[in-house]
Amino acid sequence: RQGATALGQRLLPFVLPAHASFKMEDVEMYSDHLLFNKRQLGPIGQYTVTTPYVIALVVAKFLHTFGLFVTYEQLKVIHVVQFLFVVRLCTTVVLVILQRPVSSGKKITSNQWYKIGKHALVSTIIGLIWLEGLTLCGALRTVLLYEHSDAVVLAALGVLFHSGGTGPSKVRGSLLFLLGILCLLLFDNDSPSLSHPEGHHKSQWIHWYYQVLSWLGLPDHKGGLILLVLVLLFKIAHKNVSRTLAVEIGGAKRLAALSSCVSTVLLLPLALLSNFTQTTDVDWLEAIIPLAVVIFVVFIFDFYIESFCVAKLESLRTGKIGSIASFLSAVIIALLWDKPWVWSMHEWHHGKQSEPHLVSAGTLFAAFFFVLATRLLSRPSPRMTKGNLIGYTTGGLPIYNFQTPQSVLTTVQSLLRQIVEQSESRQIFYFLCLNLLFTGIELLYGAWTNSLGLISDGFHMLFDCTALVIGLCAALMARWKASRTFSYGYGRVEILSGFVNGIFLVVISFFVFIAAIQRLFDPPTVSTERLLVVSVGGLVVNLVGIFAFRHAHSHGSSSHGHSHHGHGGHGSHGHSHGHHGHSHGHGHAHDEHHDRSVNMQGVFLHVVADTMGSVGVIVSSVLIEQFGFFIADPLCSLFIAVLIFLSVLPLLQESSQVLLLRTPGDLDKTLGSAFNKILSLDGVLSYRDPHFWRHSSDSIVGVIHVQVAPSANEQRIIQQVSALFKEYGINKFSVQVEKEAFFHHMSALSAGYKSVLALKQGADMGLSSSGGEFDYGVIKAV
Repeated sequence: RQGATALGQRLLPFVLPAHASFKMEDVEMYSDHLLFNKRQLGPIGQYTVTTPYVIALVVAKFLHTFGLFVTYEQLKVIHVVQFLFVVRLCTTVVLVILQRPVSSGKKITSNQWYKIGKHALVSTIIGLIWLEGLTLCGALRTVLLYEHSDAVVLAALGVLFHSGGTGPSKVRGSLLFLLGILCLLLFDNDSPSLSHPEGHHKSQWIHWYYQVLSWLGLPDHKGGLILLVLVLLFKIAHKNVSRTLAVEIGGAKRLAALSSCVSTVLLLPLALLSNFTQTTDVDWLEAIIPLAVVIFVVFIFDFYIESFCVAKLESLRTGKIGSIASFLSAVIIALLWDKPWVWSMHEWHHGKQSEPHLVSAGTLFAAFFFVLATRLLSRPSPRMTKGNLIGYTTGGLPIYNFQTPQSVLTTVQSLLRQIVEQSESRQIFYFLCLNLLFTGIELLYGAWTNSLGLISDGFHMLFDCTALVIGLCAALMARWKASRTFSYGYGRVEILSGFVNGIFLVVISFFVFIAAIQRLFDPPTVSTERLLVVSVGGLVVNLVGIFAFRHAHSHGSSSHGHSHHGHGGHGSHGHSHGHHGHSHGHGHAHDEHHDRSVNMQGVFLHVVADTMGSVGVIVSSVLIEQFGFFIADPLCSLFIAVLIFLSVLPLLQESSQVLLLRTPGDLDKTLGSAFNKILSLDGVLSYRDPHFWRHSSDSIVGVIHVQVAPSANEQRIIQQVSALFKEYGINKFSVQVEKEAFFHHMSALSAGYKSVLALKQGADMGLSSSGGEFDYGVIKAV
């Protein structure tokens, strides 16, 4: 605060007009606001003072991006090693002149020269791989993947591998960063050309790398994207390790100059070798101007401007502005780069063909995601730790329960540990992995052979995996402990999962039935190519699932009954009790009903539906291929749709009854005898309001009100009634004991309230009819 006050005393006379006056209280209040308001933390007038630096940084990044596009054009005719050698040589000359790394500063020891040599070697390797990635995927994708600040990438990696300091904004930013990479890898439709799209490769190892990409059927820019992701990680690790060395030898600029000198020496023999072995000649006179532009805007101007802005601005702010400016500049330049009027401005384009690595929908989405991710990941890490107040000490001090944040990997490990602990979740998880493996193989083989049938069946199996995911999530959530919000726990999630899976099966059977009816009147021509093999493979996978979930199958029961109601009273209400109910069964034992998991039954029915689908496809494909019986396809589909619908009805009936809090059907016959036993207990007069419902597959909840004699022991009655219902499997039971005096007291209060209300209404009517005269003695008597 004293430093801020002194700073304000020195600066305010220059900021305010000459005729303005200020007080020391204003300076101290401003210094307090400056120190304790995080959002305003920074130099006085920072938004006006730092504007020139922001503009300079944006201009430098635009020129840097433009230089990368020029670099991509030059690499079409210049070998990568020769290009990097020329760039490092010219950059070294400029840095040595400006920095004078040898004559100024302290003397470099032999150990430090060894470290500088290692730094230069790693820097050279990173530069070569970066240029190779640039030649493979173009300047736009290179900027989108490589021009990220260290803080952004480290924050994204911290969400995955670090257990602390991550907030919601960091998690969202990491997801957006990952989405940007996936957009470039999966949705960037760059035409794959398997015959060297960039001409003859100028390095043998990149030629071998491209052969691997061709064998995998991947376009060239996919391999370049992989190289750029790897080299980005290596660059950030290299920069973080080099900070200690920069401090030892006297600064980052001196290290850059010395490392560039050593890198030039290392590249000299490689450049000479490539010059003697290459088959095409390079017109170096024609390349002087573009090389000079690249050296200045990419390696010198950008380096000094960024270093200067880091010193004047916050490093996070510099990285955020620089990265966003690079992304937007790359998109703008890429949109204009292949225009003929741009080509007429210079002769740096080597060839008039349309560029294969310019703008696509995937690159636009990736740029959008990267901009959002950079904004979120560049925010300062939260320093406050949140906790819950759990109580107070004997001295009155508060006690908090602090929760340690977990990384994504730690969370995944914890979930896997919870999955394998229980048999149900373990079985679902293993079968889900097997199903996903078969789905992946089917999709890859379908893409390899260009089979639309295999690809569509793979996506159908991928949709079926959602049922397994729902069942797995329900099996995990059902074991969560009860909380203040969900006081009964999460056991009913399994019931909800079974109901949702049942609805899915009904929808599937409905659409299959409609499609089968349409095909029944107009049977289409079905191609059975590779259909039988895929169906047999799917049948084998589903048979494994049936074997794993066979314990979940049991015959459903249909029952109907009413909640049992007993009425009892004493005195004016009399004393009575009774119950009524009826049920319909199918001869199955109801005692095992509560042992069945509705969630597992839903998963089992999904597997059975897939199995029936595989059997139907096998039968129809054999009939079509052998006899040309095309109507077999809709007939099998009709049969399968009806079977699926009929098999899912018991699941929907059971799960809906549980969700509607129906009295369990297996208790319809037993509750009557239980109520009779309650009335036979010593001291029990009657009962009322019995409620029983199933909370989960292994939990039944019950509540009952019992009226007892005045001399009865309440705790003994509660213990006897609870023990009685636990014999019938009701493990969560509540008993409310009501004595006669309390019952009469509540009845009198209720009757008295109604009488007073009636008399009050009569008094109002009497006053209005008699002109204000009323006999108040009636109210007193009452």
